[in-house]
Amino acid sequence: MIEIAEFLTPTPTSLWKMTKQAGVDWAVGGLPFEEAVDGTQAPWDYDLLARMKARYEQGGFKLAVIEARPPLNNAKRGLPGRDAEIDTVCTLLENMGKLGIPVWCYEWMTDFNWLRTKTDTPARGGSVVTSFDYAMVRDAPPTELGPISEDELWQNLEYFLRRVVPVAERANVKLAMHPDDPPLSPIRGVGRIMRSVENFQRLLDLVPSPMNGITMCQGNFTLMTDDLPGVIRHFGRQNKIFFVHFRDVRGSVEKFEETWHDEGKTDMLACMKAYKEIGFEGVLRPDHVPTVEGDSNANAGYSSFGRLYAIGYIRGLREAVYGTNEA
Repeated sequence: MIEIAEFLTPTPTSLWKMTKQAGVDWAVGGLPFEEAVDGTQAPWDYDLLARMKARYEQGGFKLAVIEARPPLNNAKRGLPGRDAEIDTVCTLLENMGKLGIPVWCYEWMTDFNWLRTKTDTPARGGSVVTSFDYAMVRDAPPTELGPISEDELWQNLEYFLRRVVPVAERANVKLAMHPDDPPLSPIRGVGRIMRSVENFQRLLDLVPSPMNGITMCQGNFTLMTDDLPGVIRHFGRQNKIFFVHFRDVRGSVEKFEETWHDEGKTDMLACMKAYKEIGFEGVLRPDHVPTVEGDSNANAGYSSFGRLYAIGYIRGLREAVYGTNEA
């Protein structure tokens, strides 16, 4: 049974209450960086993670995924200090296992994370969305650390996985790789490797393990394929989808904009049917919603009011596919 979750910061906000009021019982959490400011403990240490998990539970949520990462750029680039960074990931996984937090969502985007060229593109009814136009960054200067090739990123990823996968297996924590966003390479001289269906299969084959899998971020994967439900079935039959970001876009990988969940290029109902067909039993969360009237666009893509619409829409899709008794 697919479960609906929401990304909630480790410190309670009004979104916690709104999410609970919308009928969501599962949380996707961050890491308690704000509590680690005195330097005596790290956000991935057991005590801070345990207190964070307890807060989610006190708010009425079961913590299903941690979607935050310790610093990893040295590991991604193969620079001095990478082993110390990988050690922090191992500590995080060990403590997640002790606390029964089953999934860690990570990514392999070097120097910068998800990228947009505009955060206030007009959308339905005066709402605004984020968008990307490669023409605006095609000639942008290299990043401070300079170019890095895709081959180097693959080598560094294999080194990383060979260190952390055995730890994840012992801890029984699933590693869910998020796609590059946008799935385009290179950008500012930086290679991007998690950008195609074929490359995700390569990831799975690189270090085979029941713990080595995927975050099915639909907004990125639909820019990689014209048959997203088919890709869901492809990876789902391998039991490799561990976590889902449910969102949509309009356009191509070089020029696209985010959309309302009911207005993009993807057949969202067909995707929900595919998750049921493969027997997916993890959590799904809405992702990158429009900013609507009365809400702030300061954190573009994460409008609280827009998320409520997304939750309602997803609940309707789930009821249509699974039925009211199962949902």
